[in-house]
Amino acid sequence: MKDVAERCGVSESTVSHVINGTRFVSPEVRENILRAMRELNYHGNAHARRLARGSSDFLGLIISDIENPFFPGLIKAFETAALAAGHHVLLSTTNYDPERTATSFRMMIENKTPAVAVMTSRVDPAMASLLEENRIASVFLDSGTTSLIRSNVRLNYARGANEAVNYLTNLGHRNFAFISGPQTRPSHAAWRDAVLAALQNADANFQIVEGTNSVEGGDLAVQQLLTAPRLPTAILCSNDLTALGALRGVLHAGLRVPEDISIIGADDIPFAELAYPALSTVRIPREKLGQLALDTLLRMMRNKEPGAEFILDTELVIRNSTGRAQSSGDETSSSRSRKKRVLQA
Repeated sequence: MKDVAERCGVSESTVSHVINGTRFVSPEVRENILRAMRELNYHGNAHARRLARGSSDFLGLIISDIENPFFPGLIKAFETAALAAGHHVLLSTTNYDPERTATSFRMMIENKTPAVAVMTSRVDPAMASLLEENRIASVFLDSGTTSLIRSNVRLNYARGANEAVNYLTNLGHRNFAFISGPQTRPSHAAWRDAVLAALQNADANFQIVEGTNSVEGGDLAVQQLLTAPRLPTAILCSNDLTALGALRGVLHAGLRVPEDISIIGADDIPFAELAYPALSTVRIPREKLGQLALDTLLRMMRNKEPGAEFILDTELVIRNSTGRAQSSGDETSSSRSRKKRVLQA
């Protein structure tokens, strides 16, 4: 920094202000300093800046599973907004493992991140409290808790669930199945409660199978449903991966989608539209979620606004995996004959 300052004939503090954006510097002086930095191959010491400031330029983002297609859109939106605000992103994944979750939180604290978005709903309250103890602003997903430096984004599962059930009942469906996600995860329990409330309000017949939020889990759940006395004419799923597995299971059983069974997923991942038939789903606006999480952190960090709860709506997206029920009875004759062939095989 001293070499840059000497070459440009300015003080080291002026160079520091250009590097950190902490004070206005005239465009001419700023350009001279940036040119000198390039010519001298000067790079700032991020670790030194963290020590001097007591905080980092990085904002934390903790997610559950990097392989889940739900998260890339969220990550991209969060990072794009962070870069526009002059921040980089420190990303960590938990894989739904308590030890990895604890490691993610410690990493955010050790790297002095001033704010963290925790976009996984399975978090030990004691771990979440560590962020507040270290004066780190945070925004959580479906945690239900707020404070001066802690916000929460709650997904309105009820809206999407009601839209899906009402749409299907208007198509004549009365016999439903719901393939849920693991009930140890709060967000999956919330989605299950919303779907069951919608089915009960519609006075529908329904059965529940707990899945694994995976393609394989959806396929296995359908195999179980096909052995039940009553074959559902519509299946609601905990997420799109489950729905894609259910779609595969129904087609492999010799049944048709949507002629024999309609299927609706949740999330609206990119693969949903590419499936055949294209998957109807309850959309969770991941890009809006990422942008809202970043905006919320900045309001608490920069504007010193207290933490608050925000509600993000879900909505039904209708594609080709849903259609009119063929019969209001337990099963159509065609689906009964197909089911019989499957069971005999």
